[in-house]
Amino acid sequence: MKIAAVIIDNERHLALFNEGKISLLNDYGIKAKSLSELSAQDFMEIKGIEHFLDYDFTYDSLIDRKSTLLCIGLNYKSHVAEHSDKSIPETPVVFTKSNNTFTGNGSFVNTGNGLKVDYEGELCVMIGKTARNVKEEDAFNYILGYFAGNDVSSRLLQYRTSQFYLGKSMDNFYPNGPYISIDEIKDPQNLKIQTIVNGELRQNSNTSYMIFPVKKLISYISSFITLRPGDCISTGTPAGVIYGMPPEKQKWLGNGDKVEVKIEGLGKLETVFR
Repeated sequence: MKIAAVIIDNERHLALFNEGKISLLNDYGIKAKSLSELSAQDFMEIKGIEHFLDYDFTYDSLIDRKSTLLCIGLNYKSHVAEHSDKSIPETPVVFTKSNNTFTGNGSFVNTGNGLKVDYEGELCVMIGKTARNVKEEDAFNYILGYFAGNDVSSRLLQYRTSQFYLGKSMDNFYPNGPYISIDEIKDPQNLKIQTIVNGELRQNSNTSYMIFPVKKLISYISSFITLRPGDCISTGTPAGVIYGMPPEKQKWLGNGDKVEVKIEGLGKLETVFR
């Protein structure tokens, strides 16, 4: 099933998604406003929904503002090669983005003045139940679903200090969506991932090239941090970002630029920069 978070008349809803049409869950007595609130009984009800309608809606972030987003840096060898230090990490590189970055498909992102704003198309994983000290072989039992994310970054601020946080956490710097896929992705390590900027293919890879696969990330992070329902892990980006280009070819994102992140089975996440 595919579930979207949508805004209709300034109110947030969860909706079953089917090729652009939706069915509002609260029409079926399901009152949850965030994915982490959905119960096993709710999912049984959702499976029976068959009617979809055209609504005038905008997308909201799939990640609820009370949840934590953990991001993984340097998780594709091809992306590591874009950096001056080409050392392969021995353990996952984990950082966070603040909740003001969470925004939905079709959102606008302000680039500021001279902030060297870049894109990073990524597979994101949402946790479905409390996870602590999870074994790798059990990790998939803790996943609610998968969706596309764009780890937008100000390279100026990211590398101004040793901490990434400020350069990663400006408003709307984590667009995500358009929907979360639940019980449909059988192998998260075999998904085509692409990022397209103004019609030009920039990133073209497969999640099979992750240095640390999804199950390893869940096991590693949960050995230190309790992951709660609704928490998410953004699993890193492949090569093809602006930062990895020769300096003379680096044209940072600016007014009117359109970035699309496409992941196999997870639709297309569109973001416009200004």
